[in-house]
Amino acid sequence: MAQVTKADLIELVGPQLWTEMVGYFTRKTEHPAEFVDRMVLETVRYLYLVSAHQDRLSGLFLPVEQENDEVWHYLILQTREYRQLCEERLPGRYFINHRSIAYETYQSEPDRRQMIEEALRWIPLYCQEFGPFEAAALPHWTMVRFLHEELGMSLEKIAGMAAQPA
Repeated sequence: MAQVTKADLIELVGPQLWTEMVGYFTRKTEHPAEFVDRMVLETVRYLYLVSAHQDRLSGLFLPVEQENDEVWHYLILQTREYRQLCEERLPGRYFINHRSIAYETYQSEPDRRQMIEEALRWIPLYCQEFGPFEAAALPHWTMVRFLHEELGMSLEKIAGMAAQPA
């Protein structure tokens, strides 16, 4: 199975809208354009995963950073383009609804084991679709950054989680 490239995702979103989002968030956040481009990339990867693996990821809490959530909000406000992206271009061909919930709120739910399992479930799917995590992706994925920085797992070991049965 061929991996989904950045060029594939730019084509899904549309080059003009991609460029518009990078420009908007570069101005808004004052991050370098390369960082913002990666932020947009990881947000679209998130949407791709939810769409492609609806049976396994739909309705789960996937901890991305607040700035990624803001990119998603921006996309949603482009209502025609967002509907087309979800229903015509992404692999699942369904509208991906959005519900904001703070990580702290979710973390306080009673079943921590379930929360951790859900937060880890998508890592093998990410690696399957896009290849192993790169260092530039870490600022955008809360769980992967935690595994790498707090638990000292190498990116190779995190990618090795893809070999584990889900």
